Amino acid sequence: MPPIPEPTRRQRVLRCLRNPLYAAQRVFRPSRPDLIEDATVGRLQLWRTVLGIAAWLWLTVTYGLVSDAGDVKTALSDRFSQSWISVLVLICTLPVVVGVFVAAAHGHLRRLYLRRALRSLGAIVALVASMAVFPLAMAPDAATRGFRDFIGVPGKVVLGLACLWSLGFAVYGIGLALVHVLRTADIHQLLPPALAIVLVWELALLDLITGAYPEVPPLARAVFMMGAPVTVTALSCWEMRRLRHRHGLSLRQALRP
Repeated sequence: MPPIPEPTRRQRVLRCLRNPLYAAQRVFRPSRPDLIEDATVGRLQLWRTVLGIAAWLWLTVTYGLVSDAGDVKTALSDRFSQSWISVLVLICTLPVVVGVFVAAAHGHLRRLYLRRALRSLGAIVALVASMAVFPLAMAPDAATRGFRDFIGVPGKVVLGLACLWSLGFAVYGIGLALVHVLRTADIHQLLPPALAIVLVWELALLDLITGAYPEVPPLARAVFMMGAPVTVTALSCWEMRRLRHRHGLSLRQALRP
């Protein structure tokens, strides 16, 4: 059987326009040519996110936070909001952690990592831009209403289609952004687990400050809030250990040419 030819750039662009999920994969999955492919690490990154969702579902069902269809809608909306907040915290944390990593690098590695960081920056810009479509299409303020009146019915149809496309792109993209930690593996593969550790403890501190899940008994709330950072920290440390022993990716190797 002859090999299947790689799609051209034009074919990839057209597919992105037709399929927002494919576009999200192109934007948020790491794609550096020399990226080390480790199926175990990939499953681990996925399970980090799946376990967090499963724990949230258990908490929601066990303590009766959902009792009817209206509560289900509210719970799903809250979960999406929490995921978006997680991404926003990650966006704020990423420049600090990456900045420290790049500053600690020596020689040509510093320029290399800065160049690679543009992919993470592109992922951030794409996600924020997709979320900006929704207020443009639905916000009730005078400025956006005036814009919708100006573009007329054909423009509103195009804006509505863009909103639907952005919905699929943003929902799937948020999930991919958290699993792949805003494709920071394109910078270096030690960065995703390190950033995951920082992010999960920041979110636990944020939940503690804001008094999240007030309906849940204090002991269960403490177990849930501390279970996530402890579990993610353990999994991320194991991931870094595997990358070091199986593939030779140590911090010393990452920072010195």
